[in-house]
Amino acid sequence: MGLQEYERKRRFAVTPEPPPKVKRSASKQLHFVVQKHRASHLHYDFRLEWDGVLLSWAVPKGPSLDPKVKRLAMAVEDHPLAYASFEGIIPAGEYGGGTVMVWDRGTYVPADPDVGKSVRKGELKFALHGKKLKGSWVLVHTGPPTSRQWLLIKHRDEAAGEGDVTEEQPRSVVSKRLMSEIAFDEGGDVERAASADPSDAIEALLRNPRTRRRKPREKPAVWRSNRGEDKKKVSTRRR
Repeated sequence: MGLQEYERKRRFAVTPEPPPKVKRSASKQLHFVVQKHRASHLHYDFRLEWDGVLLSWAVPKGPSLDPKVKRLAMAVEDHPLAYASFEGIIPAGEYGGGTVMVWDRGTYVPADPDVGKSVRKGELKFALHGKKLKGSWVLVHTGPPTSRQWLLIKHRDEAAGEGDVTEEQPRSVVSKRLMSEIAFDEGGDVERAASADPSDAIEALLRNPRTRRRKPREKPAVWRSNRGEDKKKVSTRRR
């Protein structure tokens, strides 16, 4: 798919998202990231590195560890590899405007080394090695060839379970923040972001004395590369 669609949908003079750039990783391992994204609606962006980009699916209800649960996953445009480090605020009025969290990340191993071939066939099996998501999974294409609909399904193994991992582990694996904390720190819509946090996590946050002492950053850093290519923070003024 390439990054043409990614570039077409964004104004990089306004959004802090990384610019489109196809880049082959020097690492022999393939990486994945799951980003919790509260835009007009909450969803989880599931991204797999392949051929210099991140293949991407939007999962409205987030991944489930229960093999009996089949999660809808809508294929979306490829994203640059640098996007795997993006956590912060997409300005209101821009495409996907809202709060973004790096909910999970790690490496993955495809069952077939040719990931592109598996995607074209409509069945991609892989093992995840993340902080929250582990074990064997599959993405299965549904409907006609032109359909963007896939299903994300956990296979039965030692990493499977019946609990709701999105509720049980709501914090960022990068900053340890809730969505509401990211929005507060980075100048986003705190009320909207808080709607994506579990109520018990919000209550615990409000009981914490440190919460009252927190102050938003004057020029919030909203993106940082985790690959060592660019250690410079990129900032944006609040809108």
